[in-house]
Amino acid sequence: MPTILLTGFEPFGGETVNPSWEAVRRLDGWECRGHRVAARLMPCVFGAALDTLERAVAETDPVALLAVGQAQSRAELSLERVAVNLDDARIPDNAGNRPVDVPVVAGGPTAYFASLPIKAIATALRSAGIPAGLSHSAGSFVCNHLFYGACHLRAVRRPDLRVGFLHIPLAPEQAVRHPGAPSMAVGQVTAGLRIAVETILATGEDCHEAAGTLE
Repeated sequence: MPTILLTGFEPFGGETVNPSWEAVRRLDGWECRGHRVAARLMPCVFGAALDTLERAVAETDPVALLAVGQAQSRAELSLERVAVNLDDARIPDNAGNRPVDVPVVAGGPTAYFASLPIKAIATALRSAGIPAGLSHSAGSFVCNHLFYGACHLRAVRRPDLRVGFLHIPLAPEQAVRHPGAPSMAVGQVTAGLRIAVETILATGEDCHEAAGTLE
């Protein structure tokens, strides 16, 4: 059965939970439109995240990949449009690495566009009553690192793999320690991921931006 790969991150930045993984893991093994979801945990570590992703892709041979990460400032499910070739960390990763102005892939394109139907996903989410929108920056921490690495993997070795990235808000139990920060329940995020997978499979082809890179 063809596979959809969903990834989430381990906790980072002093947190004890990462809702990206808590939401993603609930869908491991779920079947939708003749496809099965495989959920995999990614380390919040530069370099190691890409190694882990490559192993997961080799193991599951997915037709589509939706990576998920948390961002404290996000108030909705944010579908990222662009992955940039830049690692520039405000805080250390979980291994203590803090790259500054370093490319994700030396000599790679400046940026890649997502190849999932992100506008259709955002529309479907909003129609279901789940706050969602498009974002033009995935940052320059490990989330963008993984997103760019996945797009580069598609470009150089797996042209049939459609790739996207979703940022989600903090979980409520995190937000109580960050006054004023928006939050979303893990159950609602999981419901949103179901809708995202259904939309990916219903659409069945790359979005129009997929073939392009930004040099």
